[in-house]
Amino acid sequence: MSTQQLPVIVVGAGPAGLAAATHLIERGVEPLVLEAGDKAGAAVREWSHVRLFSTWGEVVDPAAEKLLAPTGWARPDPATYPSGGDWAEQYLQPLADTLGDKVRTSATVTGVSRAGRDRIVDAGREQQPFAVHVEYADGREERILARAVIDASGTWATAGPAGGSGLPALGEKAAADRISYRVPDLKNPAIRARYAGKRTAVIGSGASAFTALAYLAELAESEDGTGTHAVWILRRGISGSTFGGGTADQLPARGALGLAAKAAVDKGHADAVTGFRTEAFERDADGRLVLVGEDGRRLEPVDEVIVLTGFRPDLSFLAEIRLNLDERLQAPVELAPLIDSNQHSCGTVYPHGHRELSHPEQGVYLVGMKSYGRAPTFLAMTGYEQVRSVAAAIAGDLDSADRVELTLPETGVCGGAGLFDTPDAQQTDGGGCCAAPEPQLVQLAAPAAVGAASEDPSAGGCCGS
Repeated sequence: MSTQQLPVIVVGAGPAGLAAATHLIERGVEPLVLEAGDKAGAAVREWSHVRLFSTWGEVVDPAAEKLLAPTGWARPDPATYPSGGDWAEQYLQPLADTLGDKVRTSATVTGVSRAGRDRIVDAGREQQPFAVHVEYADGREERILARAVIDASGTWATAGPAGGSGLPALGEKAAADRISYRVPDLKNPAIRARYAGKRTAVIGSGASAFTALAYLAELAESEDGTGTHAVWILRRGISGSTFGGGTADQLPARGALGLAAKAAVDKGHADAVTGFRTEAFERDADGRLVLVGEDGRRLEPVDEVIVLTGFRPDLSFLAEIRLNLDERLQAPVELAPLIDSNQHSCGTVYPHGHRELSHPEQGVYLVGMKSYGRAPTFLAMTGYEQVRSVAAAIAGDLDSADRVELTLPETGVCGGAGLFDTPDAQQTDGGGCCAAPEPQLVQLAAPAAVGAASEDPSAGGCCGS
């Protein structure tokens, strides 16, 4: 069998992975999607309670809609906003069902290599098919040969730690019983009871942190939530862009998230600790957690901590593949300058495709959220354009693969990582602008110009988590 007759392995049955399979089928290329979860969209289902800030019109792939049409499927109102659960049940699952046996669930990819060639060997490398090692939930193992590999496994399983250095804070693992790395589902009675009437630290500065703060504020105002209070931990200072784009964001629901977080603070349901980088977790005599900063400052004890500091790619199963990744973002090196959160927001990222996503190992592509490495929030529309281009390239249609077929919405002010993560932007009482401020607990007033774009390019990050 020639390599061209082998399937293309797609890792992950999320939005980008299922769209990739759809585009491959449209071009007469056989896909095989391997999903570690027991259902399609397993990662999306874990945040089923969170509403997207993109509408239905922006989260359905055009080729997938065409494939679904003969089944009687109709896209929900394109102007409405789905939750993660809606997206999974009303779109991803029907799409996976339509793809049928081209999607395998409970199938974890544990390694990818060239058949008979480890990472070191050059001889005959490009003529060999890819060997994809899979472990199934029942313990079976399999090696599948493939003509190409599209890794759409995302970053959901590898959340960033609380530690300001990028490593877990001292004591973070030992405090695991009091720490969550997900936005809580406060409609779940058990989870609601965990936070009701409690003092909770929320670490992070992006859309997920905004959502958690808004949820906790809503709980504080409910009958069963008396005494609920949040402490918002920010590594940087406070500026006009702290709460995102507000009314200037062309994704209105995303702008609304920042405004909801601001309302939580303004109503007294949350305080903000600025310029604080977590160094350690300790416990007081009552077992509550005390956060210790890199400068030695100790905060008042909290009952719970929600860490929402972004995600990072799991590259472990690609160890035998020759990737060319940016040293900072862990994104494909040609893509990294386009998504650097010090320079770009989600909407200023130039649409890109197979060339920016390629690696020295020809035939391997990281797509979807994983392609962004550690860069912040990713738009579904970007992933759909990526896989359309990649599928065209694999099929040999380079004219189509190189053609841009996407226009992204502009974003408002949103905070990213890197230089924007410094506390220099703190609004102080006339102190020197070059000096890092002392971490402090503050009640926030309205930013001077909510929704006004910053002139500092480092403030153009894409809603950093």
